[in-house]
Parts: sequence; C-alpha cells; structure tokens
Amino acid sequence: MAKRVAIVGAGVSGLASIKCCLEEGLEPTCFERSDDLGGLWRFTTKVCSVTKRPDFTVTGQWDVVTLREGRQESTVFDAVMVCTGLLTHPNLPLDSFPGINTFKGQYFHSRQYKHPDIFKDKRVLVIGAGNSGADIAVEASHVAKKVFLSTTGGAWVISRVCDSGLPWDMVFTTRFQSMFRNSLPTAVVTWWMARKMNSWFNHANYGLVLKDRTQLKEYVINDELPGRIITGRVLIKPSVKEVKEDSVIFSGPPEEQPIDIIVFATGYTFAFPFLDETVVKVENDQASLYKYIFPAHLEKPTLAVIGLIGSLGSMIPTGETQARWAVRVLKGVNNLPPRSVMREEVNARKENKPTGFGLRYSKALQSDYIPYIDELLTYIDAKPNLFSLLLTDPRLALAVFFGPCTPYQFRLTGPGKWKGARNAILTQWDRTIKATKTRTVHESPFPFASLLTVFLVLLVAIFLFCL
Repeated sequence: MAKRVAIVGAGVSGLASIKCCLEEGLEPTCFERSDDLGGLWRFTTKVCSVTKRPDFTVTGQWDVVTLREGRQESTVFDAVMVCTGLLTHPNLPLDSFPGINTFKGQYFHSRQYKHPDIFKDKRVLVIGAGNSGADIAVEASHVAKKVFLSTTGGAWVISRVCDSGLPWDMVFTTRFQSMFRNSLPTAVVTWWMARKMNSWFNHANYGLVLKDRTQLKEYVINDELPGRIITGRVLIKPSVKEVKEDSVIFSGPPEEQPIDIIVFATGYTFAFPFLDETVVKVENDQASLYKYIFPAHLEKPTLAVIGLIGSLGSMIPTGETQARWAVRVLKGVNNLPPRSVMREEVNARKENKPTGFGLRYSKALQSDYIPYIDELLTYIDAKPNLFSLLLTDPRLALAVFFGPCTPYQFRLTGPGKWKGARNAILTQWDRTIKATKTRTVHESPFPFASLLTVFLVLLVAIFLFCL
C-alpha cells in the first residue's frame, strides 16, 4: 500500500512535491486554504494542526486536523510536506514609524496592492527598496503626482537584459562562474560584484548604493527604475523619521514631504502555526532544519519543509530538487545521517560565519544556488558527472560547465532521468534567441570557433583535475 503524504500549501513548492510523490509511487493529498491552484486538491481547506501520533516513535505517522466549511476533520498520514514558503505573513513594522496612527491618508502592505489606478494624482511613499517596492514605485510613477522610494540600506538594481542582450540569469548562473566566484576571496568577489552592478549605472549617483557591501542582499531586478529616477518620476529618500497627519519627515538632514498614500514594501515573515514548537521552532527568522528541509531532532524523518530557502537562483527548480530528495527520504530509499550530525550542521549554519571565500550572505536562510542544488542531487545520484561527460560527450560537458545551469541538467541522470535533457541543453540558446530574433539577419561565421572549442575543453579538463 502506498504511503499517504499530506502536502500543506499549493504554491510552486507544493505542486512540485505532488509531482515528486506521484513519481515515487506515493499518495499525496494537498491542502490549500485559498480557492486557487492546488493536488488531490482540497480547496479552501485550512490546516489547523499537524501533530505526532501517540505511536510516532514506531510509525512516524501524523494526525492532520483540517477545517473546511466550518467542519473539522482529522486524518492520519504517513508523512507530511510543509510547502507554505517564506512569503506567508506580511511584515508591517508600524512600531518603527512614530506617528503612523495620526496619518490621515491611506497606508497598506505591498501584498494588498493590485493596480496602480489607486495612485492617480496622489503623492505616494513606498517604504522598502526590494523587488516589490521597486515595482510598485515604477508603476505608481506613471500615474501619481509624485513618488518617493525610501530605503535604509540601499539596493543593487540589475536589468533582466545582460551582456549582448542575453537574459541576466542565463549568463550569471553557470557552473563556471559559480566555481570561479567561490574560489576567490570574499573581498575580491565583493569588489567585482560592485563593479559589475555599477556598469549599468552608478548606484551612488542614484542614491541606491548599499550601506553594507560585505553581505549579499537580494538583487532588485527592474529595467525601468533608473529611467524613472533620472527623469525625476521616482525620488530616492532615506528612512522615515516620523509620520504626521498628511506628511512624513525623512531622516538624515530633516526633510518634510506631503504624502497621501504610504505603501509598506517591508517584506514578510514566516511561521508554522499548525505545528508545535517541539516539531519546528522558528526564532530570529530561522528554523532548525537540516539542509533547510528536515527537522534535525525528530525520531522519524517523516516531515519535510520545502521552499524555506532564499536561493541565489530560481525558486521553482530549487523547491523541486528539495522535493525529489525529501520524497525519497520519506519513502525510505535514502537515509539521513544521525541526529547529532544534523544538529551540528544546523547550528553551524545558524552562526553564519564567513568562510573568507565566495559570496557572503546577509541571512542564514540564503544559499548559493548551484552548490546547494548539486549537494541535493548528490544524495539521489542525479548530479552530472563533468569528468565522465568530458570523456564521453565533450560537447555536452562544455555546455553543462560554461552554459546556463538550467534544470535540464538535473535530469541527465539518476531517478527522474529524462532522455530529452541532452538535446534541451544543447539547443537552449537557440530557443532563447528565437524569441527576440524575429527578423532574419545574415552573420559572418567566427573563423576561430574550432580553436576556441579546443581551448574550452582544455580549460574544463584543468578545472576538473584541480577539484
């Protein structure tokens, strides 16, 4: 009989978990509190509690209590996958804004924002220069009378379009670049990143330069923001010192500006109200999870948290790779190390001590995309073997090492292997360029292409030999 798995949440991580359960012959049931996407989906179903059964130390089973249409129901599951993610509870730090209760205008969290029409002919203040704050400020600037974007620590703003007009993530997220960055001292990487970020526009001249450059914050991906700033449609300001009835006072040299609407783009916090703290305890925006997935202290590894990570890469393949490994652990195919080993790893990660090499992250929940994915793939024997590929398929080896680290690479081998992965990797640039190259042009071939290929093969061989 297939193991029954409860999946809490029907976002991207929940959908990936459903798929992985089905691939491994498990029986998933997905609970989603909203009325949108969900598995065997149970829409508008709130999970009230997930508790260990009395015989948990033997069976590893859970009692899952749900509420739907005013009626509670309790069901026994062999395993639970929590897929509620990082963005669950809006962070609205009103206590940090003296006078906010006297403000006669409108204020709300960015999660409530739907359409820019609300800002028409208004004086708008957006607090927080993350991705949401930048997007809202740019949209508001097209209809509002005036838009201010307040930031305390600054931000690195990058364009979706990178060198030669190629997508930024496909250029930046490669195994070669990852290995190169992580082999350099942090100070050198920090300098290089700042130089790269400022090659588009000088962040200091736009009031966006980072207050602390030594720790990596999430990039702000916005193609329009510099243009809106340089035309005066968005004004960058420091933190808010005080809020009055119809205005705010900014810190630094005190400056008062009239404001009609305040948008708090101040991020999110996460919590698991349906789980007892003895199962997963959240403190200081951290959870004691081995490899960001498994509670390190449980007697039976039958609960996994998927998607609770800030990876420097796409969240969708990150969540899917987590789910691929987690499902095999839940099924009993893969084993976890002793609890003492897991606790030691979790404690070391919480300390977030700098290694002196590569990128240094500002939060313990942040992780480098490729090294983390590769670690999980190793556990299920699905990590591409570059040395073997170099001997048997050098063209593919070059594409895997120097090309975009797209999820096709995660399906070259191991469970879930896809026979179309090789061709997809070798033709991914063709598909990318086809979307933009809608007019046929004739280009002269590069005369030294074959010599360059030989050079790249030798370079890969040297790197692999030095590993």
